[in-house]
Order: sequence, then structure tokens, then C-alpha cells
Amino acid sequence: MHRFFIFYQISFTLRSNYIYLSFFLLLFISQALLAQEPAMQLGNRLKNLGSSFSGGSGNDSLKHRDNSEDSITISFRYMDSTRQYKLDSSVGDFTRRFPLPGTSINLGNTGLATRSLLFSPELNAGFDPGFHAFDVYKWKLSEVRFFNTTRPYSELNYMLGSRVEQMISLIHTQNIKPNWNFLFQYRLINSPGSFQNQNSNHNNYLLSSKYQSKNLRYNNYFVLLSNKLQAYENGGIIDTTDILNDPDFKERYNINTRIGGKKVFSTNFFGNKINTGNKYSETTLLFRQQYDFGKKDSLVTDSTIIPLFFPRLRFEHTLQFDRNSYTFQDNAGDSLYYRAYYDTALRDANDTALFSDKWKLLNNDFSIYQFPDAKNLHQFIKLGLLVQTITGTLSSGKLNFFNTAGHAEYRNKSKNQRWDIQANGRLFFTGYNSGDYEAHIRLQSLLSKKAGSLELGFENTSRTPSFMFDSRSSFYLMKSVVNLKKENNTHLFASYFLPSFKMKLTGHYFLVTNYTYLDNYFEVNQESSLFNLLQIAVEKTIRIGNHWNWHAELYFQQRVGEAPVNVPALYTRNRIGYEGSLGFKNLDIAFGTEIRYRAAYKADHYSPVMGRFFYQDTTVIRNPLPDIAAYVHFRIRPFTAFVRMENLNTARNFNGFGFTRNNLVAPFYALPGLQFRLGVFWRFVN
Repeated sequence: MHRFFIFYQISFTLRSNYIYLSFFLLLFISQALLAQEPAMQLGNRLKNLGSSFSGGSGNDSLKHRDNSEDSITISFRYMDSTRQYKLDSSVGDFTRRFPLPGTSINLGNTGLATRSLLFSPELNAGFDPGFHAFDVYKWKLSEVRFFNTTRPYSELNYMLGSRVEQMISLIHTQNIKPNWNFLFQYRLINSPGSFQNQNSNHNNYLLSSKYQSKNLRYNNYFVLLSNKLQAYENGGIIDTTDILNDPDFKERYNINTRIGGKKVFSTNFFGNKINTGNKYSETTLLFRQQYDFGKKDSLVTDSTIIPLFFPRLRFEHTLQFDRNSYTFQDNAGDSLYYRAYYDTALRDANDTALFSDKWKLLNNDFSIYQFPDAKNLHQFIKLGLLVQTITGTLSSGKLNFFNTAGHAEYRNKSKNQRWDIQANGRLFFTGYNSGDYEAHIRLQSLLSKKAGSLELGFENTSRTPSFMFDSRSSFYLMKSVVNLKKENNTHLFASYFLPSFKMKLTGHYFLVTNYTYLDNYFEVNQESSLFNLLQIAVEKTIRIGNHWNWHAELYFQQRVGEAPVNVPALYTRNRIGYEGSLGFKNLDIAFGTEIRYRAAYKADHYSPVMGRFFYQDTTVIRNPLPDIAAYVHFRIRPFTAFVRMENLNTARNFNGFGFTRNNLVAPFYALPGLQFRLGVFWRFVN
């Protein structure tokens, strides 16, 4: 308990919002009163309730090893999932530790805007502010983990990169009582970048709690989640051809950028004031309560009686409050730049450019579950009603919206673990998003150990375009109003995993109408005609020697029909190297090379003010060499380290040896030269 209050004090120092902290304190006091019941042997109870959960996943997970003092049983699950997971301690794939996915690119520095190389339209109905270029750096509510652990568990992670790039991550979880767990998590990402005005500074905070009553009828979930994202915007360098080959600019920080002015390089991550760039803040406060009706039972052992409970009917209420702020500001804006690219006049040559949308959303969700088989919690029918109020503070004034929506869900995982069905949908009845709907269905089957597993799925969404495309938004800079229709996206997908060949085949087929996009830096457009896009992926592990493997990923994409969408026809990611122990008992090591290649294509441009990529059809991004990295990753018991040399492909002897053959990712935007990264990750069992 003492450790719990230490972490609470840390979170108090980090937070400045006293309203949220007061709510949190009251909540934990109420839960502490509930937790005064006699402690139960939760480990034994879960062991005998194995029918309520599926098996864990994750490679080389931490699990109960023996009866020694340092052993631990730890697992977690997500809020809307009944599946139980184990912690992953594998060392092969660095992207599991790094916020940028292997199929995404950024604008040349960790923390800057990102986009996926694979076509991925929005498939969620309902209100959407529209700012998604920094989503990979956010912690999302759907990714919050609720742990159960027999001992306090902590992680301390630190990564240092070139140009003093830093990533700090802290995790602590423990069961205050056998039936009450809490989690504290924090992450800092800070990187000055290799080019002018590329600084990024992101902070993520998470505090969560899961409580279950002694009689197993009542469940309580609490989440306080905050993402504070800050990123300088430079509009790109002034030239990506001649100037990158000019020996006078071998130090890339000397190249002028389109906005942001001249800036002195600094490694101080405390002095991170963003003068020209985007500041996004998203805070979520969630409180969920569940109460079950069903059948009581018990298990009698030699020394104790363990109570069991099999629910048949569940009532659930979820209260969620979101406060989001999206701001672009340039304290010394160049009037010529904003006139040329945004058709916006500043008052004088160095006036402040400021655009801001702020939102408050309050959701009340009431749901009822029915379990046809009381001993199989993976099978249920769920019906619910959502009441949502939305308040916006914009440059034009305040707006108030109201939404009501109904939702339904059916899940069924067979007792033999061979079939897994999930179907859900949501329809907005009234309000700003009236008529929006989404429908999802997914079927998974374990055919056999030899034949592998199959997954089939279908999604259809009709959604109101993001609010940043609405003429009332502060980011709507067009002089005329464009009447936008609802976007309609249909997504068919299938995947087949064949373990004997260590191969996975995946296919995606998209049908899109009323695709809404940016036509340039600020102008909104909508493609009314139907177009489709096919996406095929092959993932294969090829054994090339004793402990030597080639992990190959190949993605093929083809658009059919006229549409403002450009994607690389071919993208491949490969890891070739050794994976084993080198004969040492406690060593798990992977070393080798990683190669990424994307075919030449007309990559999307980027609008700093909108914080969004936009369609362009003139400039082809073509790189002479793929992105190449060398790595050594290893784990020795609780200690894991990642050592990487990235962008080795930039090496050349041009007016002296250097790493100056920068690959491009978008018009005016280049990746840095050689990057060194060292990451250390410690796990502690207290």
C-alpha cells in the first residue's frame, strides 16, 4: 500500500487538473471501503474459473515458474475483451517497443506526423474532430490493460538515440487486494531532430483500476488517460534535390525550412516550448460499473471453500468524459507563406497564426448482457444505448451537439476453442451524427494444428466526415462552403495462417464512396464516385541456417477506378539474422539486418496547419536505396537491450565520407542520416 501512495503522489505532481484528481481520490476511497472484505485466494479462484477465459498470448511471456520468492503470475486483458494475455518479452521485432509501426513512416523525426503506407480509411462512425496524424503516439482507451498479478510488478525503460532523442517509460502494477488491481504508466518522447524545427515532445499518462467484489457479482473499472502531444512544424526543407548534395549543408541542421525561422539546436527536453507547430491534448476519464445476476456455486478443497459465480444477466453503465484540444500556432508567422499556401492574410509580416478547436464530450452508456451458457463468458448478447453531449469552443464561438445511438454485439467462442464469432454494430438515431452507422463481423477458426487458422471479416461504415472539414471549424479556411455527404466504406478481409510453413496470407478489399480529403494545403474535396482498392500481404519466416532466419513481409496494393488515393504498389520489410542463445542458458539474442523498401509513388504531401496529409499528383518520391538498419537485441533474465544503427543506406563518399544520401518520404521532407539507438528495459518483481 505504501508503494501505491508513492505512485499516486507522482501522478499528482504530473497532473495539474485538480477536478480529475479529486474525482480519482473519491473513487479510490470508495473502492478502499469495498476492499475491506476478507482477502480471497484469487490465484486459486482464477485457476478454477478457467472456463471464463481463453488461453494467453504473446511470445516468451512472464509466467509462474516455481515456488521461489521471485516467481510471479501476471496476466492482463483489455476492457472489452474476455481474452487473457501474458506479457511479451520477445526481442526480435523492435517495433513492438517503438511507437512507430513497421508499416508507417514519419516526416523525418520521432514524434512528427505519421501515416500508414497501407490504405486504411476511417471505419468508425460518430463524432470525429479529424486530427489523426499523431495517433501512433497516443495511448488509446481500447489499448488500456487491466492486470492481475500475484506480486507487484514494475518496468523501467529508457531509450537514447542520435541528436539526444529520448524515450522514457515507467510502468507499475500491483494487486492492492487479491480482487483489486491498479496500474500507473507514464511515457515521455522527446527528439530535437536532424533538421531545423523538428522538435517533438509527447507525454502520455495512464492510471487505471479494476475491482471485483467478494461475491464476484460487481465489477468496477476506472481509467484516467491523458495524451499531451507537441510537435514543431517546419513545412519541409526549402529544397530536396540540390541542397541535399551541397557540401555546405552537410550538417542538415543548417538547411533553411519553410516556416519556423532559425533556431538554435538544444538538447534540453525541459525547455520544449513550441513556437511554431501543433499542440494536441486529449484527456479521458472513464468509470464503468457492472452488476451480474446468475447462479452461485462453490468448490470445496481440503482446506477451504472457494466461491464461484456463473452470470446469466449483466447490467452495465459507463460514464466517459473526454476533453480534447487541437491547436496550431506560429508566433512569428510569415505572411507570405500563409498567403501563398493557405490563402490567409496575417495582420503584418510577423503576426501570430493561431487555429484552435476544443471539445468536451460526455458519454452515458447503458448496456445489458445475456449469457446463454453461464459457464462460457465468451458467449453473450449485448444491447445498449448511448447518450452523448458535445460542446465545442471554436474561433467562431461555442457549439453544442447532442447524439443518441443504439448498439448491439454478439460473441461466441466455442468450448473446444475452434470457433470464434464476433459481430457488433452501432446506429446513431438523432443528433449531429444522425444516420451514421457501423457494422462489423469477424469469424475465426482453428482448423487444426497442421492446417492452421482462418479469419474472415466484413465491415461497413457510413459516417459524417470529420469535423475539421465542417465550415464551422477553426481549421476550415476555404471561402466557400462545401456540402459534404456521408462517407461510406466497405471492408472485406481474410487471413490464413499456416504454422507448418510459418506463413501468413492476408487480403483486404475496400469499396469507398464519398471519400473526403484535402486537395491541397487547406481545400476540402469529396470524391463521389465509387472506387475500390485491393491489398494483399504475405508474411513468411524462412529458415536459412541453424538459428538463422529471414522474416519477410510483402505488401501489394492496387487501386481500381479514378480516386484521389496514391499508395505504393509494393512495400516490403525484411529482418535477416540470428535468433537464439549462442549457447548461454539465460541469454536470448537476435542480431542481423533490417531492410525496408517502398516502390516509387506520388506520396501524399503534408499540411502543417491542418496536421494532415493531403493528396498530390505531381511529384514522384523515388529513393535509390532501401532503408537499411543493423541491430543487436538481447535479453538476460529481466534485462533487455536494443542496439541499432539505422539508415546505413545514407552512407556515401561525396565531398568526403558521410551519411548524407537522405531518403525522401514526402515532398520537401527527408529522413535523417545515420541514427544510433540504445534502449534498455528493466523488469522488476517486488
